[in-house]
Amino acid sequence: MATKERMAVAVKSLIILFWARAWSFDFRPAAAHQLTADGTVIELNDSNFDSALSSFDHILVDFYAPWCGHCKRLSPVLDAVAPVLANLNQPIVIAKIDADKYRKLASKHEIDGFPTLKLFVHGIPIEYTGPRKPELLIRFLKKYVAPDVSVLKSDSAVYNFVDEAGKHFPIFIGFGLDESLIAEYGKRYKQKAWFAVADDVSEEVMVAYDFDKIPALVAIHPSYNEQSVFYGPFEGDFLEDFIRQNQLPLVVPIKSETLKLLNNDERKVVLTIVDDELNEKSLKLIKILRSAATANRDLVFAYVGVKQWEDFVDTFDVKKNTKLPKVLVWDRNDEYQLVEGSESLDDFEDQRSQLSLFLEGFREGRTIKKGISGPSFIGFINSLVGMKTVYLIVFLVAFLMVIQKLAKQGDEVRYRRETQSEAQDVKAPSKSTEQRDYQPSDKED
Repeated sequence: MATKERMAVAVKSLIILFWARAWSFDFRPAAAHQLTADGTVIELNDSNFDSALSSFDHILVDFYAPWCGHCKRLSPVLDAVAPVLANLNQPIVIAKIDADKYRKLASKHEIDGFPTLKLFVHGIPIEYTGPRKPELLIRFLKKYVAPDVSVLKSDSAVYNFVDEAGKHFPIFIGFGLDESLIAEYGKRYKQKAWFAVADDVSEEVMVAYDFDKIPALVAIHPSYNEQSVFYGPFEGDFLEDFIRQNQLPLVVPIKSETLKLLNNDERKVVLTIVDDELNEKSLKLIKILRSAATANRDLVFAYVGVKQWEDFVDTFDVKKNTKLPKVLVWDRNDEYQLVEGSESLDDFEDQRSQLSLFLEGFREGRTIKKGISGPSFIGFINSLVGMKTVYLIVFLVAFLMVIQKLAKQGDEVRYRRETQSEAQDVKAPSKSTEQRDYQPSDKED
């Protein structure tokens, strides 16, 4: 009997212990495993979305729809960049959520198209509208999560900062400058440029970045191998003008990407049109343009080759008999100005003097206004709509015209049938006549 009692007590103890263990068991490790920054793309839903935002300082969320073709093409890109972004000094986690399935959550975050990318920085959303090719996506996201202004304390820190910044954005480094002087611009131009301040640098750094006294603000354009130096005054509009003007290189090659940058600049464009940007004469002229740009910072200097972008060049009335290089001042809209007697830089032995005369004539107002000619290509420049979108619009217009034509034909067929029916009623043909006049085409499906 005592043995049975002891067994009963033991069984009860085991049951109590089991339930105590079960009750205290933490099921959260499974969820935590799903939200680990291990370089894979995390699949989110309405139950773990908020916890994901609170778990990571920087998380890029892809709001997608399973039926969306663009989403399917973006998916392998995100898979490729996820491990790279997870290993940054400030890791960025990649996640995705089926916004078509979780529509309430998508509506909360104002998702109106697929795919939509949003970067959440400490839970605060920023819509990502930059490029989506793997390399560029990584560069842009690194810029999004970087400090507004980095503080560099050694020569090696300066070199590492420039190296890690890459070549896509301009770089501004204030040597001997107080961080507070450029903090405002670091925040304002955060998505367009890198900013840093540096102290205690050696003469070697001063030689490398071509400045000879402190304080100095150096602007670097790595992709164009250009840099400019500003020695002050570091107050009022002077500092802002230098930063704004140096968002662009001294001489801008006209491409679809640089047109978007020009759209954010209010200065007029001194545009030089050459036959081929890459030939020896053009490269020599570009050096002359660079010197002129240094002395005329209130203007943007740019060039474009007929061989590189003929459609764009045609809008400025360039024909086969036009003397090249042609130079003009473009308002970045639908008008440009020619200078009387200085329409071209065709004296290859003295183009520097010709350019000086052109600028002098422009400053004195000896100009002829012209309008953009050719097709409505300028609409692309102003709206910055990609050519794929243009093709889509053309296709939709053509599709609607076809539908309209078919509808019109249908109305005409219906009208003819109704007219024939009325004529038959009036004529009241005999049965034999009906059989003789009957055609298979009279049958309606």
